[in-house]
Amino acid sequence: MFHREGHKIILAALVILIVLALSSHFFLEDEILKKVLMSVFIILFLLIIQFFRNPNRDIQTSENQILSPVDGKVVVIEEVFDKEYFNDKRLQVSVFMSPINVHVTRYPVGGEIVYSKYHPGKFLVAWHPKSSEENERTTVVVKNKIFGEVLHKQIAGALAKRIVNYAEVGVKVSQGSDSGFIKFGSRVDVLLPLDAKINVKLNQKVKGGITIIASKNES
Repeated sequence: MFHREGHKIILAALVILIVLALSSHFFLEDEILKKVLMSVFIILFLLIIQFFRNPNRDIQTSENQILSPVDGKVVVIEEVFDKEYFNDKRLQVSVFMSPINVHVTRYPVGGEIVYSKYHPGKFLVAWHPKSSEENERTTVVVKNKIFGEVLHKQIAGALAKRIVNYAEVGVKVSQGSDSGFIKFGSRVDVLLPLDAKINVKLNQKVKGGITIIASKNES
């Protein structure tokens, strides 16, 4: 299953690669070179379709848990001061996505969208400390019954040249449903209340809509 953001790109890539393959077959005489080029074309196409894959997942929703919005590796767990929306301190969990990860962004919690904004910006490497504030990004805040307002931020990286954001203010969304898509590698920040209990560790691999990154602290 492929994400809708990749349908046109996959089709265009298939047409282009078929044309190149046929051209090399008819116009090149070196059989070894033909085989090498054919292998390259197949590998390129496989890389493109794996990037846009959108596997079906058995998402277990829970009001008392916050799910990872994306696949990748946890690169930041720290307390930060948010200047854009909350204007106070929050717990930040950041997940870095490589080009081989599934790039669907999912809502970490269910509730009503109260904020959605696109910010043009730079394309610093996604793990750069200033990428959260200076890179091209989209910020979405969902108001949840248990956790209050939870912010997640799609951040472009050095290879990401387009961020797709589906969030619209006033719309109610389900936990784990599609929030957006980042093309070609980046990261997502999640800003949580200070009393949230973090359930992941640095460098831990997580899956979007599956891994529980935080839960309600009962103490």
